Amino acid sequence: MSSSFGPSSFMLSEYLEKLPGATFRKLYQQPSTAFAIFRRMLPHLAKVYVQALLYSPTPFTTNDLELWTRPEGKASSQRAIGILRSLHIIQVSQSTRAKKGNDIQLTANFKKSLRLALEGGGSHNSFGVPSTLPVDPKIDIQYLDHWAGRIWQDILYYVVNSVPMKADEGGRRGGAGGGPKRAVRELLKMGGLVREGDGGFVQISEHGFNFLLQEANAQVWTLLLLWLEAADRNKAAAKEQGTDITGTPIDNVEMLSFLFMLASLELGRAYDTSALTDTRKNMLPALADFGLIYIDRDRPQQYYPTRLATTLTSSSALRSVSASIDAATKKTPGDAGSLGTTGENAPPADENGGIVVETNYRIYAYTSSPLQIAILKLFCRLHMRFPNMVTARLTRESVREAIKDGITANQIIEYLAAHAHPQMVRAAAIKGTSVLPPTVVDQIRLWQLESQRMLKTPGFQFKDFESMEEYRQLADYAAEVGVLVWKDDRKGTFFVSKVEQLREFMRSRKKGN
Repeated sequence: MSSSFGPSSFMLSEYLEKLPGATFRKLYQQPSTAFAIFRRMLPHLAKVYVQALLYSPTPFTTNDLELWTRPEGKASSQRAIGILRSLHIIQVSQSTRAKKGNDIQLTANFKKSLRLALEGGGSHNSFGVPSTLPVDPKIDIQYLDHWAGRIWQDILYYVVNSVPMKADEGGRRGGAGGGPKRAVRELLKMGGLVREGDGGFVQISEHGFNFLLQEANAQVWTLLLLWLEAADRNKAAAKEQGTDITGTPIDNVEMLSFLFMLASLELGRAYDTSALTDTRKNMLPALADFGLIYIDRDRPQQYYPTRLATTLTSSSALRSVSASIDAATKKTPGDAGSLGTTGENAPPADENGGIVVETNYRIYAYTSSPLQIAILKLFCRLHMRFPNMVTARLTRESVREAIKDGITANQIIEYLAAHAHPQMVRAAAIKGTSVLPPTVVDQIRLWQLESQRMLKTPGFQFKDFESMEEYRQLADYAAEVGVLVWKDDRKGTFFVSKVEQLREFMRSRKKGN
């Protein structure tokens, strides 16, 4: 059995798509889970459909939904319905009212739980039980932000190879770079975000650089999903070998439900651990290692969700790569991404001033952050360092060395564009040009092409269908849900990036026949 996971583990949507319908039925028994998936996982049009169906006494037909969209919006409507089906939020059946159409209605558990979440009531405790015990006055939002920010920075430092692998075997964390706990380090290795190099030091991988480019709460989900997959694999290993390297067997449905519950809690408020199930209590130490919750040693009966947890399903935290690493160290205390940068621990105002890229491949980074400097060092040659600025240069050797380590040209370009100096961004917007000089962008890609002549796309090929009608239905559905990579109508074959949704579609098609 392999000790590492595939890159498909890194996205919440992809992880959920692999889950069977029975798992979703269990998940949707919790109102907090239904509400969290409604908030985070659905595009706007899908939310409109859910809101319309939520209190409708009868199912809608596909003909009804077609009347709601313009002809140019048909693709968006099909995509919304595809997402709702893949998440088992709706069920589609043959219509008894329309000759050419299907009935669409919400699944029973999702409908009941979402209504409970919106209306309140019940004794499900799905949104946590506040603690009635006295609270330490020092544990406020600012304290939690600083504590979670320090832990998350340690994890990012480790990924970018700022912490020796053999350091701190006891698992102590510290602002001086002690690194994350040993269990977290092992998880990062198993997930393929880092790999061990010469001398006992870690080296960042392609997936690790993707991790650094993600928004803060996407990074958190990446780590949590690796943890979930580790639980899956270790549960099987425990049965075979009688051991479980994660400590205690944990049900993934319970794990996901608890994570969605944390996202609905109030930042800065203490919650009662005695109201949790044994499975959820067993999760608390690991979540504390990730910086998602804080537990006071003097009051272990209480736990505090940090901003990393409360923004897990926040739409405001789902920004693009442009937020990048700065999302974990923003200086605005009230912002959803503000972590560990308040009060006397705040960095200088120029820490995240941006990067200037010149046509001669020189780089001027207005930053004093050791993390950002370490990231630049992955693909640049550093020249000089000042209190608030670093000068560097993109060279053929530095870029090819980064590519050899698994970092792609597009990732380098995305990082430089995401951290471009505000004046470069404004100038590009006024002129209608790209933020980075085109010559630099082209040259970075050419340096990669020197050693990589082919583009690989992992996936699955479908061929040898019983009829062309079957081929067209499956190919059209693959295009509808956004997994179709290539097709050849003449030969009756197509290639998809993911197979889970098609498998469910084929099963429902066979049942219908």
